[in-house]
Amino acid sequence: MPPASKPSSPPSAAPDARVCYLVLGMHRSGTSAMSQLLSLAGVELPRNVMPGDDHNAQGYFEPWRIALFNDERLRAAGSAWDDVFAFPSPEPPTKDAADWRRRAAALFEEEFAGRRELLLKEPRVTVSAPFWREILRAAHVAPLCVVPVRHPLAVAGSLCRRDGFPPEKAVLLWATYMLAAEAYSRDLPRAFVDYDRLIADWRGETTRIERAHGRSLPKLDARAAKAIDAALTSELRHNQAQGELEALGWTGQLAHAVHQALSAAACDEPAPVDALDAAARELAARKRAMGALVSPAARDLDRARSENHELNQALSWERREHEALKARFDALQRDWLLQKEILDEVGWTLDDILIGGGSIAR
Repeated sequence: MPPASKPSSPPSAAPDARVCYLVLGMHRSGTSAMSQLLSLAGVELPRNVMPGDDHNAQGYFEPWRIALFNDERLRAAGSAWDDVFAFPSPEPPTKDAADWRRRAAALFEEEFAGRRELLLKEPRVTVSAPFWREILRAAHVAPLCVVPVRHPLAVAGSLCRRDGFPPEKAVLLWATYMLAAEAYSRDLPRAFVDYDRLIADWRGETTRIERAHGRSLPKLDARAAKAIDAALTSELRHNQAQGELEALGWTGQLAHAVHQALSAAACDEPAPVDALDAAARELAARKRAMGALVSPAARDLDRARSENHELNQALSWERREHEALKARFDALQRDWLLQKEILDEVGWTLDDILIGGGSIAR
């Protein structure tokens, strides 16, 4: 469970410290927009960044290799990224703890070696934050947290369309991730950022972030501001909150309580930890009642998705190899036909010479 109270002022990182901007929160909740702003302002991205797609054309700004690692680790813990009971943080068997830490430390070094002010945005890190905080601590990197806050129904609209989730699952998943983001960052420098205000007035929200962290963003100059203006437009609001959370039963009521608490924090009011801890206790009670039915199913479905993805990748590779071989065969066949035409011409010429008495007419 989260700590009972939040320190009044978490210590800021030293000016010369190596720092990691941790963007915490649920998928589709504004973490990509927040990460794009930070990267344009000079925070350094990982080396291997997940490309954009139909769901997020401007990109995800997250390390796909760490995402795959997190998926594997969550499955080993009997959970998955879309497990509504993934808070508190699921942990794999203790006997494997050292190996997970070794692999994570190696991945972190590969992605961020040489970077001083780096950006780690990968939503699964939110529900695995205690583990990743260990990795950062071992690497002597100070975390600075940024938590975008978006209305859960707006997030649900995107998840329902992209993943086919029912709205009850989508809003509960949002609440799970946001409870984890808040609980695991209580003792760290952090800023809660309202997503709609970020799009409408990113300069004001950036000032709040810098104040909360006690340091300026690395390269927030006029050139960066122009790029951010072009990137953060109203077109990013693909989904609006529609309906009432309370209509979704207990899942909606829980999400409503979490949203009210974090919306207050995004307005620079003290985070109402009593209300958040009450929501966490309710989620824990539901987990005790239903977790054994839900979490293994989420794990097994995620494993099936992963295997299907790997098979599709293998099939795609086989298809590309087949197409490459066919193209090579077609080229060889064209070359053979050309050579055959030349040989035929030579043969006909020789025939003409022989028929003409062994001399070529001039």
